Amino acid sequence: MQKIVPSLWFDNQAEEAVKLYTSLFENSKILSEARYNAEGAKVAGRPEGSIMTMEFELNGQKFMALNGGPIFKFTEAVSFMVSCETQEEVDKFWNALTADGGQESQCGWLKDKFGLSWQIVPTALGKMMSSKDPKRAQQAMHAMFQMKKLDIAKLQEAYDK
Repeated sequence: MQKIVPSLWFDNQAEEAVKLYTSLFENSKILSEARYNAEGAKVAGRPEGSIMTMEFELNGQKFMALNGGPIFKFTEAVSFMVSCETQEEVDKFWNALTADGGQESQCGWLKDKFGLSWQIVPTALGKMMSSKDPKRAQQAMHAMFQMKKLDIAKLQEAYDK
């Protein structure tokens, strides 16, 4: 049993978000859903029978999504980092998560259309940044600061200069 489960508060898009997220990551699935009954709907101001919570897994990691109304919003203070082995993988996650109103940011960060922040990071970057050669690490970092979506080939080129 997983002791700590991140819970994501949505206005009313939990089902749409969960379906997107579970479609993107391997070993992912919807585990359960609970709907507002008459009493819960009245207290929460949500339609009776609408999705209240959804429990799901992304690559085996459990999450909870809640349709709790517009009271709370996501901020960049919490983000999910996705480690990618290839540029194809970076492109896949970046394109899917910025589609339909998502927002690109700097250095591999983005917000999806629900406002949730993600970091799409090539594993190669971590190796470059932790290099024992500070000059090479700095060159990779400088290249990263010039990018929104991270480009492994350009990072490697800067690292190898």
